[in-house]
Amino acid sequence: MAAPVKDNVSAASSTVQNLTIGKALNQGLRAAMEADDKVLMMGEDVGKLGGVFRITDGLQKDFGEQRVLDTPLAESGIIGTAVGLAVRGFRPVCEIQFEGFIFPGFDQIVSQLAKLHYRSEGRIKVPVVIRVPFGGGIGAVEHHSESPESLFAHVAGLKVVSCSNPADAYWMIQQAIACDDPVLFFEPKRLYHSGNLKAPVDTAATPDPLFSSRVVRNGDAATLVGYGPSVKVCLDAATAATEEGRQLEVIDLRTLSPLDLGPVFESVRRTGRLIAVSEAPSESSLTSEIATRVQQECFYSLEAPVLRVTGFDTPYPPTKLEEHFLPDLDRVLHAVDRSLAW
Repeated sequence: MAAPVKDNVSAASSTVQNLTIGKALNQGLRAAMEADDKVLMMGEDVGKLGGVFRITDGLQKDFGEQRVLDTPLAESGIIGTAVGLAVRGFRPVCEIQFEGFIFPGFDQIVSQLAKLHYRSEGRIKVPVVIRVPFGGGIGAVEHHSESPESLFAHVAGLKVVSCSNPADAYWMIQQAIACDDPVLFFEPKRLYHSGNLKAPVDTAATPDPLFSSRVVRNGDAATLVGYGPSVKVCLDAATAATEEGRQLEVIDLRTLSPLDLGPVFESVRRTGRLIAVSEAPSESSLTSEIATRVQQECFYSLEAPVLRVTGFDTPYPPTKLEEHFLPDLDRVLHAVDRSLAW
């Protein structure tokens, strides 16, 4: 997989480190704080505890309580404070403990954070990053396992991205912090500490641009598109498909708003088939937008309808049912079969 162009980001070191996604995020946050003393971390338990997933572990000890702030349990207050700090020249990074807790701060995000730059005719910048652990697979209930990214991708004025591997986690968090626009950074929580995804991260590499998608596996039978935790599912499906002689192309979307569908269009024009994969419900979702735009741009190249493998249009289920709710290898391969049989 290609290393994730530096967006005003300096490499933290010249060494190659073998990291999980969680550790890569920690190292990326550390590099951003070392590079710019205006970068602040804030959120519930991000300081002494290091966050519920330990992503900010050690940062308060090394950078102090003035730069890594433990906040009250008040997401609206966290986001509102971050907006004020950003207007004053700081670059706040807010952690939302679980994606389902973001909604008390929804009004601040949509009514203030997304609009200030436009409302001020470009005179005010609000470089706020909101880190959002998202998705299921950790054996938790609703408010802890949801995928609300489509809601925020719909809001003009916000940038929305999601990493799926350690190299992207390390570089994309730094690029998001360096960006002058507000960025919602969705992190696949169930993959934070997965040893299976531990990989070398070259901290001296030149990363891909933040708002770009990438082909992560080449193939010619059909195209799979995913982001965040769905990328691993797509890659596993592509590996399994080789047993039947099928080579599936896999694209990691990486940026959800703005969407970078150029590589997707190019791929579909070759394969003629597309399956979009996401844990979010299918109704009015990112997979809906992808399907629509591929149909508009690649109509004469399609050999089958665009298919989607998603979570169901219900609230997140109890733990014992989440394996049925989440897209998995079998559901993706079934969609590939349906597409190839068309």
